[in-house]
Amino acid sequence: MSQTFQAQIHITLRASVLDPAGTAVQSGLHQLGYNNVSAVRIGKYMELTLTAADEAEAQQQVDRLCDQLLANPVIETYRFDVTEIAEAATVKCRV
Repeated sequence: MSQTFQAQIHITLRASVLDPAGTAVQSGLHQLGYNNVSAVRIGKYMELTLTAADEAEAQQQVDRLCDQLLANPVIETYRFDVTEIAEAATVKCRV
């Protein structure tokens, strides 16, 4: 029997990769007076819903998805959380 899971995925550039978008945002923040901001890195956030036999299988699937399509492993790193979505209880009403 399969279960439904939600994955929350965070993808960021590797520390060794320059981040021109992050530099531009940091510059904008400094221009607004937020000079205490010393570093900005831009990334991506995704949520997806999937079915799997158990949480371990869901984690393996999400890891493969990230490695094969969602992230570029040459320049990006990723992390994710997988949580089971509880089935909604069916409520019968009489009218």
